Parts: sequence; structure tokens; C-alpha cells
Amino acid sequence: MAAKTLDTLFHDTLRDIYYAERKILKSLPKMARAAQAPELKAAFEKHQAQTERQIERLQQVFDIIGKAARGKTCDAIEGILAEGDEIMEDYEGSPALDAGLLAAAQAVEHYEITRYGTLKRWATVLGMKDAARLLDETLTEESQTDEDLTAIADAAVNADALRPADA
Repeated sequence: MAAKTLDTLFHDTLRDIYYAERKILKSLPKMARAAQAPELKAAFEKHQAQTERQIERLQQVFDIIGKAARGKTCDAIEGILAEGDEIMEDYEGSPALDAGLLAAAQAVEHYEITRYGTLKRWATVLGMKDAARLLDETLTEESQTDEDLTAIADAAVNADALRPADA
């Protein structure tokens, strides 16, 4: 059995987030369709375009380490996305739907922020400056998306969720 090193852990985690990003990319159109608030729908559409670029950056990082861009099943993102699907089903037509969608989207963002932050630090320790730069670019986008979602929630969505469904 080969020694497990930080290089190995970096590659495994890279495969994890690659899988996650591809799953997220598939779920964003469904979330955009379900969103009731135009600004939330626009945020999901914007993040879909960003996610496509983020996947391209991950492919560049795979190139840097000389490995094929292949994902590894990410149980965490599967669970987070399943919760989002459940919210869409359980709250369809409800004023609380958008608040639930925002919560689900922010759970995704927080997972991504954690992964990209860790990968960036490991890339730096491993002397992979170009990989660290690419990962930092995505980390910055994910953090901004999280802030944007909070602003949407604070601007109206959470207050709107207080209304009864028939209002």
C-alpha cells in the first residue's frame, strides 16, 4: 500500500470538490426554476455560470498535478442537495420556499468555502503556487456568493417567509 501523504490527501479532496461542483451545476437550474423572488432566481443563474468556470479551474489544477480530472463521490454534497430537493418539494408554493432555498444554497456555499480554503492552504504548503491562485479565485467567488445570498435573505426573502401561504 502506497504511503498516504498530503499530496494524496490533496488529490482525494480535489476529486471530492470536482464531483461536488458537477453535481451543484446540475442542481442550480432546478433551484432557479423553483425560486419565486426574481433576485434569487438571478443569483442562482449567476452562480451557474460561475460554477462552470470553477469546474474549468479545477480541471486546470488537475493538469498542474498531472492527474486526470475525475470526481469521487461526495456524500456530503449528496446530502446537502437532497435536503434542498426536500425543501423544494415540501415548500412548493409557500412564501417560505425562497427562505428554504437560500438556506440550502448557503449550506452548499459553506461546504465549498471549507473545501476551497483547505485546498488552497494545502496547495501553498505543497509549493503549488498556480494551483493555490486558482483555488483562491474560486474561494473568493464562493465567499462573495454567500454574502450575496445573505443580502437577498435580509432584503426581503426572510420577511416574506413570515406571511401565511394564502396572503
